[in-house]
Amino acid sequence: MQLARNRKFAGALALSLGLALGACGGMPTNPSLYSLKQPVVERTNFTFDVQAGGGGLSIPEQQRLSAWFEAMELGYGDRLSIEDPMMSAVTREAIAKLAARHGVLLSEGAPVTAGYIQPGSARIVVTRSSASVPGCPDWSASSDMNYNNATSPGYGCATNSNLAAMVANPEDLITGQTGSGTTTVSTSNKAIGSYREQAPTGEGGLTQNSTNSGGGN
Repeated sequence: MQLARNRKFAGALALSLGLALGACGGMPTNPSLYSLKQPVVERTNFTFDVQAGGGGLSIPEQQRLSAWFEAMELGYGDRLSIEDPMMSAVTREAIAKLAARHGVLLSEGAPVTAGYIQPGSARIVVTRSSASVPGCPDWSASSDMNYNNATSPGYGCATNSNLAAMVANPEDLITGQTGSGTTTVSTSNKAIGSYREQAPTGEGGLTQNSTNSGGGN
């Protein structure tokens, strides 16, 4: 009889410990105010091969490349590079002019891509980045089991997800923008000078208008 009671007690104790550990598994564990859910930037390379002879790109090849840029909706945030075994300056200039129509400049150095470039060809590589926050939203923790006063695992999901969705260039989340080395003081001084030199709108006084009521003598 005593043995049966001990077995029942051991079983109840194991069950209670299991429930307690299961409850602890849903407790927040981040003691800081820094979000564990941070944006992740992914890069995708798109390639397009063109025939590039000694004289650069022919008109039909330029038309093909221009149509590809439009289909790709090339724009701000895209990185454009050229992989040209001949290192032709004429070809580079022609591609740069087409890319400039979309506000994109050529970058130095091209990423490694799959496939072999045929002789007499050049490969245009468009690197496009996207940002997202994996694991959001996160409602895994229970608010009534936060014995450590820790930050919720979903903390920062809304802010960082909105930032990842709205940033114009996802690469800025990694390195930010670098300065050009030039000052903008002269530009700002022009705006300030124009504001100061403008005559006040009320300098000429108020305009007096006389009205005559119809039918009066």
